[in-house]
Amino acid sequence: MVTKAILVSLVTLATAASSTTVATASSASSSSDGAPSAEALPKVVYTAHRGGALEVPENSMSGLTATFERGYAPVLDIDIRMLKDGTLVAMHDATLDRTTNMSGPVKALTLRDWRKVRIRPSPALSGRWVPERPPTLHEILKRFGGRTPLMLELKDPKGLDRMTAMLRGRKLTRSVYLNTNRLRLAVRAHRRGLLTAVWRSARQLPGDHPERWTRNVNILSIDYQTPAPHIRRAVRSGIHHIWAHTVNTPADRDRMLRLGARGIVTDVPGLLAGRPAVRQPLPR
Repeated sequence: MVTKAILVSLVTLATAASSTTVATASSASSSSDGAPSAEALPKVVYTAHRGGALEVPENSMSGLTATFERGYAPVLDIDIRMLKDGTLVAMHDATLDRTTNMSGPVKALTLRDWRKVRIRPSPALSGRWVPERPPTLHEILKRFGGRTPLMLELKDPKGLDRMTAMLRGRKLTRSVYLNTNRLRLAVRAHRRGLLTAVWRSARQLPGDHPERWTRNVNILSIDYQTPAPHIRRAVRSGIHHIWAHTVNTPADRDRMLRLGARGIVTDVPGLLAGRPAVRQPLPR
């Protein structure tokens, strides 16, 4: 088992590594509220996908807090959906069925309804986790905004204006990425002054032209199952941050790092952070 001291040491070393500048509309190195700069992320960074969904209850406040306090994932990834009344909340699925005690579409609820929802922690998770209400984006930003970079996958494009206003109001536009699979949404978000992350599947990337996206995309996150030639092409695209998702084994992580990825989006950040990477280059 990896000790807490070892994990802290690994994160300290990673944070001290030389960083790659992100192409953004602003040259600021930190957000004006003192948040850690998303532009100054370490050269290789772990992102906790859905908060680290195979180690903690996904998109939960207790799970996000545990991952943050353990310190092995400098970036927290959270899925965001919009309720009927416009409230932005943390939830991956379009329905409540899989992860909560309720069923039906998320978008049919109001904030008053949302307060009755309880996350059902998976019995496969280690540790003791109790049912809890999924957090709102307001609560997430209040807890973590300005303390660590966040990657917010906006599932409902109609929520862009509200998310933009929240990030601007808290002066977090330099420490939070808007994440999406939709390039047009990323372009809209970038024009509003937000940092953007675009993820692409192994099916999508071969037909993409990421070299055309450099002005609007700060992070390109690539499916780890993508064939090597397309990964190398993305690495050469000019987008400064090429990350890999969703990587849950040391072998897959090592392959993606060898191919040029500089970030690992994972459901098991504790597992991967505790196992050093093997960096020998892959044969071409």
